[in-house]
Amino acid sequence: MNLIRRPRRNRQSGAIRDMVQETRLSVTDFILPVFIMEGQNVRSEVASMPGIYRLSLDLLLDEIQECVDLGIKTFDLFPNLPEAKKDKYATESYNPDGMYLQAIRAIKDKFPDVMVMTDVAMDPYSSDGHDGIVENGKILNDPTLDVLGKMALAQAQAGANIVGPSDMMDGRVGYIRQVLDEGGFHDVAIMSYSAKYASAFYGPFRDALDSAPKFGDKKTYQMNPANSREALIEAQLDFAEGADFLMVKPALSYLDIIKLLNDTYHLPIAAYNVSGEYAMIKAAAQQGWLDGERAMMEVLLSIKRAGASVILTYFAKEAARLL
Repeated sequence: MNLIRRPRRNRQSGAIRDMVQETRLSVTDFILPVFIMEGQNVRSEVASMPGIYRLSLDLLLDEIQECVDLGIKTFDLFPNLPEAKKDKYATESYNPDGMYLQAIRAIKDKFPDVMVMTDVAMDPYSSDGHDGIVENGKILNDPTLDVLGKMALAQAQAGANIVGPSDMMDGRVGYIRQVLDEGGFHDVAIMSYSAKYASAFYGPFRDALDSAPKFGDKKTYQMNPANSREALIEAQLDFAEGADFLMVKPALSYLDIIKLLNDTYHLPIAAYNVSGEYAMIKAAAQQGWLDGERAMMEVLLSIKRAGASVILTYFAKEAARLL
């Protein structure tokens, strides 16, 4: 057969396949989310996330050292707090003596070159389990911004490099940017959860933090999974308000949204490979239904190929070992 073009010629050996590979993963692409809890020498596995643990600060520092040795340089911190420290206005979130802010200071003291990303949202600290102040069953947008501003400022004062507003309140990026700048923290970046969808894939994360809503759901502030053009509206607002990164969450079911934002904005696009995406691969691998390592790398590669230059993933350590 007279075929001028034979694509298989560029697949005939590992060396050629490596040479023409279009998309490459690097350890420097990853941010590892970590769960922190009170106590000493506490290591509590998240039942729905095999291999992922809630750690007390002493063990968290050991974990970060192990990750740094693998080349992982950025960590996103999430607090698991006892119910007694939660209230309607999430006041523990900006308590300078609280566990979360102490953890930021301790990490930056021991690992000054590590990048610490924080979560800016009320739900881990709220007795209602929502990302905003609740009045008569309604999530109040504008009063919530004051709490988010206090939280972000306290995190910056503790040493955070990147704050991550995950709450999806309107106007919060601009408000936080103003608060940080007025506080002298011009160099603290904002990685905005720009397109955060009301997803079924967050369940294991809420198990890890015991932060599920006490009533209702989050559909009045998180996005409808059916919508893509709405993501452009959210991203444009965050871009205009001063975000330094735009994030899509979840990642795997929203590869088209990652590509859409990457094609539209000249900012780094981040994607959160969320807890449910992690859990389903782990569960299938434990059952022997698929090759866990190959599936993990294929998923991460697909997120990078779609246009994400930053990937928040619980697979970061495993992937770093393979890379």
